[in-house]
Amino acid sequence: MKKYEFTGETKIINTLNGEITLRRIKASMEFGVIKAGDIGGWIEKEANISENGNAWVCGNAEVWGDAKVSGDAEVWGDAKVWGDAKVYGDAEVSGDAKVYGDAEVWGDAEVNNPKHILVIGAIGSRNDFTTFYRNKHNGITVKCGCFNGEIKEFLKKVQETHGDNQHAIIYKAAAELAKLQIDLS
Repeated sequence: MKKYEFTGETKIINTLNGEITLRRIKASMEFGVIKAGDIGGWIEKEANISENGNAWVCGNAEVWGDAKVSGDAEVWGDAKVWGDAKVYGDAEVSGDAKVYGDAEVWGDAEVNNPKHILVIGAIGSRNDFTTFYRNKHNGITVKCGCFNGEIKEFLKKVQETHGDNQHAIIYKAAAELAKLQIDLS
């Protein structure tokens, strides 16, 4: 049995790629803190939420495109997740937060405001996207390639790997921007 079903309620949103129809979901079984019959949020297609784990979208939250919510992650409030973004692990995205592009929010991340996340790319030696986000301990976590850890550890690793080359300068500038942009209050 699937953990959710579509209610039949739809809404159309305008995106940069044109109009998309989102469908409201409803839990069809109990999992985690969700009870059968609980009304969820809005998704474009079944692939937006994993059937494994306790992943859930509720409230007025919207998930579309190739975005995916999995693990025990939650997207709620008026949050929006789209593009190729991934929200997984124990991560929470809520409030007016927007997660999109190639952003990945996971682990103990708690993003509930657009000022809790910063995605920069393509930068560095891999010409890839780097995601900075506020974690549940009111610090900044960095996801860059296979690195995932606190911003201090990231800067140490950048120094070890790149010394003072052009990639190091760009990574360090991105970290400074993240410190200015991400609200830790």
